[in-house]
Amino acid sequence: MTTPSFKTILISGIILFACTSCGNQQSVATPSDTTQATAADTTHAIPSIKTDSVIYTVNGKSSKGYIAYDENKKGKLPIVVLIPEWWGVNSYTKGRSRQLAELGYFAIDADLYGNGDTASNPQQAMAFTKPYYTNPKLALSAVESAIAKASGFPQADTSRIAAIGYCFGGFIVLNAAKMGAPLKAAVSFHGDLSGVQPKRDMIRGAILICQGGADQFVPEAAQMAFKKSMDSVGAHYTFISYPGAMHAFSNPNATALGEKFKLPIAYNGAADTASWKAMQDIFATTLK
Repeated sequence: MTTPSFKTILISGIILFACTSCGNQQSVATPSDTTQATAADTTHAIPSIKTDSVIYTVNGKSSKGYIAYDENKKGKLPIVVLIPEWWGVNSYTKGRSRQLAELGYFAIDADLYGNGDTASNPQQAMAFTKPYYTNPKLALSAVESAIAKASGFPQADTSRIAAIGYCFGGFIVLNAAKMGAPLKAAVSFHGDLSGVQPKRDMIRGAILICQGGADQFVPEAAQMAFKKSMDSVGAHYTFISYPGAMHAFSNPNATALGEKFKLPIAYNGAADTASWKAMQDIFATTLK
């Protein structure tokens, strides 16, 4: 039963697949998508996406992140921090950062492991993520470090900041938001919903949770526990569940990775497209 303190949206299979009727269920943010929620003036030259690696410090470690922004975009650009899946900063998340840049944002793909390290198997990934799951309070400093690095660029608008996260990254983003990170919006895609208990009036922006209805890593019981904890402090958030979508539904590589490592993860083009659109909608309101 829906309560006044959160909004649960159940997307039917028919609506989900209608979202992909103009595409082939590959990655989101096609050229037509990039016009839907630009963050600044759209009357500018042809986009010229600038990308680069950046070195900064995260929880005492030297980290190698990745930035992307449109050099031809006029005015300062809202910052969007991207926290990757447990695999780390790789070609997939760098591609997402470029998509954010095409939408008119200054994107920083945050390295939480140090030295740009990535995991090649689940065992490595669990070792990399363990410090954050053991001490969820590290999430706040991880997000704030990325914000600080992005803020040093003249193109970045420090008054408009958001963060998005995938799987493990969703866990980081949600916990940072619950601890008062200066975010106008926080978006979790199939994220782990555990972590710190939210405190009343600590959340400073909009919260969007995009979750798979068939996510075995974050089952319904975990989703209900998250909602209960948020409701207990009167937190406002939007929770979208995509029926049939499994964990990692937004990553086109998820199906192959699931088969390789015997994990219950799979790509779902309809949920991918719909959740990316939901993110654009919330950014259009909060980062305008």
